[in-house]
Amino acid sequence: MLFFGLDLYTYTSREIVKVNADRRGALLKGQVALVGILYLVLAPVVLIVLWCTELPVSLVMWFLPVLILEHLNQELYRLFIILSRQVMASVLLFLRQGAWAVAAAGLMVFSPGGRNLDFILLLWTGAGIGSAAVGLWQVHQLRLGGWREPVDWLWIRRGIMVSSTFLTATLAVRAIQTIDRYWLEYLAGIEVVGAYVLFFGVASALSVFLDAGIFSFYYPKLIQQANQARPSDLHNTVRKTALMTLGVCLGYAVVSSLLLPVLLNWIGRDVYYAQFGLYYWILAAMIAYSLGMVPHYALYAQGKDRPIIASHLASLVVFAGTTLTAMMFSNAYAVPVGVFTAMTIVLLWKTAAYVEICRHDTREGVVPHLESHLT
Repeated sequence: MLFFGLDLYTYTSREIVKVNADRRGALLKGQVALVGILYLVLAPVVLIVLWCTELPVSLVMWFLPVLILEHLNQELYRLFIILSRQVMASVLLFLRQGAWAVAAAGLMVFSPGGRNLDFILLLWTGAGIGSAAVGLWQVHQLRLGGWREPVDWLWIRRGIMVSSTFLTATLAVRAIQTIDRYWLEYLAGIEVVGAYVLFFGVASALSVFLDAGIFSFYYPKLIQQANQARPSDLHNTVRKTALMTLGVCLGYAVVSSLLLPVLLNWIGRDVYYAQFGLYYWILAAMIAYSLGMVPHYALYAQGKDRPIIASHLASLVVFAGTTLTAMMFSNAYAVPVGVFTAMTIVLLWKTAAYVEICRHDTREGVVPHLESHLT
């Protein structure tokens, strides 16, 4: 999805808020045109590569439908979020990522014949079709104008220049979340990786709660306030978002730390108990990442992209350096310590960049004294 979409939404999301509803269809048309060309060029290459692997042919054939539907639904989700239609976005997210998985689990209990990947991919595809149908119908109901206008290739070129830098930064963070598994397997073995992945999944639920309950409501507001040149309101919104995010993080840390041992007891795998200390490092890394999203959205709303990109690129270097150093003390903890340090650097970097903006606005007299926003 990253390569087929080029992270163009990072550009489109800011631009679509700036124009009236009668022009938004033209921007979406441009995004669709670019993505369509990318699929025509890259999809055959991807299918050929997959065809040459040892994957069963049936699974290869499922790949492209799942990819297209996931991509389409993800862009619809982002569109509804940026247009402040969070309830519809949440409904679509549940349809494509929640409902069908619950149904699959239930069917597997009563029908052993359904315990195969083809059945899973069939349900996944069906849920994607349903979610896309609902989403596209809702887009039609928005009555956005501009669909008949010719594609603005100059606008797309500017978008590619902006989104390509974001894509590089995104890949740096995703690289951490991919390399960590392989590195940990090399250092401590596959069973420790199993515990690490389980703990990471539990900790990652924090970001799901924050995205659905806080960020999806506040970051469109930040973009609107930035576009309307209301820095005082923007800084107040950032302060409120930071306080709520911190509260959710602390609450989730307490609840998950108490309930996770119960989950491990239900699973009944001694190796998970033995590695439980990993969870605290992973949870701390996820909290740092989540808190870092507050200045991230504030910077993004104001078009201050350089600190975001620089912090993401630096995080990969910090992760590698910290993990190599921590290996001298512990094989099992080297990787999670590296991830935590990298996410902390991202948090501090973005926060420092945002604080500097606050100081500048204070000196210019457009907001009250800085300390009133930091306390």
